[in-house]
Amino acid sequence: METTIASPVQFTSGAIAEIRRLMQEPGFNPELFLRVGAKGGGCSGLSYVLEFDQAAENDEFFEGDGFRCVMNRGQGIYLAGMEIDWESGLGNRGFTFKNPNATGTCGCGSSFSV
Repeated sequence: METTIASPVQFTSGAIAEIRRLMQEPGFNPELFLRVGAKGGGCSGLSYVLEFDQAAENDEFFEGDGFRCVMNRGQGIYLAGMEIDWESGLGNRGFTFKNPNATGTCGCGSSFSV
């Protein structure tokens, strides 16, 4: 059964624009969801996950700004209140994560500890 929740994360306008651009790429499968999550690894213990994926049994569903998202039910405690942004400057290009639950992050910002 599909569990729909209020969005646990916020997307900036830059992140929304980039996600929508990726969804317009040739070969994009509109049946996929945007997975927001965390997995073990990275220099700080946990790494962020942001990818298009199929829904899994333990997922909760929420809406981005015009796109469907999923998150593993147990990962909300690590990611609730997080802001996802897109940076396209000369020094940094990619998605960035501002996570109020992180007690530490690595220099590149792609992994964190709690």
